[in-house]
This record gives sequence, C-alpha cells and structure tokens, in this order.
Amino acid sequence: MQPATQVNMMTDGVLSRGLFGVSTSGNFSSLCPNGSKWVWEGLGECAQDGRDMASIYLGLLSILCFMVSSLPQYYSSCKTGNMDSALSIWFLLLWLGGDGCNLVGSFLADQLPLQTYTAVYYVIADLMMLALYLYYMAKNRMRQSRMVLHVAGVACVLGFTSSLVHLPGSGAQQEVIPSEFRSRALLSTSDLSAIKAFSPKEIIGFSIGSVSSVLYLCSRLPQMYTNYKRKSTEGVSYFLFALVILGNTTYGLSVLLKNPDEGQGEKSYMIHHLPWLIGSLGTLSLDVIISFQFLIYRKAKEEVSSSHGETAPLIGS
Repeated sequence: MQPATQVNMMTDGVLSRGLFGVSTSGNFSSLCPNGSKWVWEGLGECAQDGRDMASIYLGLLSILCFMVSSLPQYYSSCKTGNMDSALSIWFLLLWLGGDGCNLVGSFLADQLPLQTYTAVYYVIADLMMLALYLYYMAKNRMRQSRMVLHVAGVACVLGFTSSLVHLPGSGAQQEVIPSEFRSRALLSTSDLSAIKAFSPKEIIGFSIGSVSSVLYLCSRLPQMYTNYKRKSTEGVSYFLFALVILGNTTYGLSVLLKNPDEGQGEKSYMIHHLPWLIGSLGTLSLDVIISFQFLIYRKAKEEVSSSHGETAPLIGS
C-alpha cells in the first residue's frame, strides 16, 4: 500500500482527496470547525453536530454487525456439513456481485468514507463464504467427480486476484477539492431545492451502484426458492440474516442521518445516495421474508416431531 494513496496533502489552500474519503491533514479548526477530532483523524469525516455523530455511531455499528454476521453461518456449516445444499450458490454469487459493484460504485460516486470501508469488508467476507461453500461442495461430491476440487481452487484464485485489483495500492487517484469548509450542513445560502449535478465519475459510480442494488435484491430470491423447495432451513444460520437485517437497518439510518454537503439540499443528497439506500433497505424487506420462512419451517418441523412422538408408543405396543 503506497503512502501516497493513504495520506492527503494540503498545499496552497487546496485540499486533496485520496482513495478513501476526506483528507485528515491540514488545519482541522478551519476545515471542520466545532467538529469531532477523533472522527476527523480516524475516519476522515467531519462530524459537527449530534446528527452527524449519530450517523457515525450507526455506521460503526453497521460494520460490526456485518463483521460478525458470517460467523454463525461458518459455525452452522462446520456443524452440519451441508452448506452446499442449504445455501443457494446463486445467492452467494449475486451477493458477491452486489458487494463488488457496491465497492466500486461507492468510490466512484464519492460516497461517505464509512460506506467505502464497509464495502471493502463486504467483499472479503463474501469471498470467504464462497470459498467455504466450494470447500463443502468439493468435500461432499469428491466421490462423484474430482473436477469440483479444481473448480473450487480456480474460483478461489480468481476471487483473490480480483480482490487485489481494488486494493488501495493499485493506483493513486486524487481529486482536487476547494479548501473552503466542506462539512455536511443543512443551512446554506444556495438553492437547496436544486439537485447537485453529477460529475462523469459520479455518473459511472451511480450506475454501478444501481447495478449493485439490483444484484442485492435478486440475491435473496434463489435462497428463498431453495428454502421453499427443501421445505426446510436446516444448515442455514438464522443469525446470519438477523445480523444482516440489523446491519442494513443501521447502515441505512447512518446514510439518512448524515447532513448534506454545504450547499446541497436534502433532496439532492437523497438522490445521490439512492442506489445504496435501495440496496440496503430493499434487501431488508426480503430478509424479513426469509425470517418468516425460518419460523414457518421450524414450526412445521416441530409439528412433525410431535406427531411422530405421539404415534411411536402405539406402534411399539
């Protein structure tokens, strides 16, 4: 990772933006008056009021939820060993595709630093989940064909290679931004009802972010069908979806609570973040449906077990 891509420079009244978020160098008191210094230095954001701080805390909670969301599924997979039949491969692939587009789109569309940090972890967690799925698929089908093992190895290598392309050291891209105060404020002398124009870079990022939201929404459908076809959610950890629901909720609230840029109205801010809000809050509703599947199929399983327990003594006698 090259230092040039990590550290932004303040020279002659111009603030440079690095690969991830706002510069933390320069005069803090002039660039972010009344702001939180630890947020400025640690996250590269200017948080001046309670609304901004609430957005920061919710964003950090969202990252925490997504960090631990995969752990229950890892445990369930190791315990049951049927991850390849419990989870839909299209669910994992579309989820990975959505997270990949989310990462690229967040960077190109100049989204909040916390959004970009979260997107990086998404991709890493998805690759680990996919690798575990391929491992159990290869393990359970080894006797049928050894080709699966080669496919798993190739997929892991390709996934690792593609992740390297997005590492910060792959190339420094800097954007010159005027040095005037750039925090997100609700009051401004400009027309707040006008929608801020998209730059060519933001248009590309917005388009990729829109593709990401579509992939997120589509990713749940194969898993919902797999659960319906099996009439069971055995092998799938409910805590995976419960934590993802909590993560998407806090993620969406974090974006909604953040103050718009100076001179940017709420309407313009919402439009610029619309794909990420749809991808977050849209999948939230589908994950709730999957939660109902857990309840329905668990109840059906308990009724079958209860019925079997009542008839067993009669048969035995």
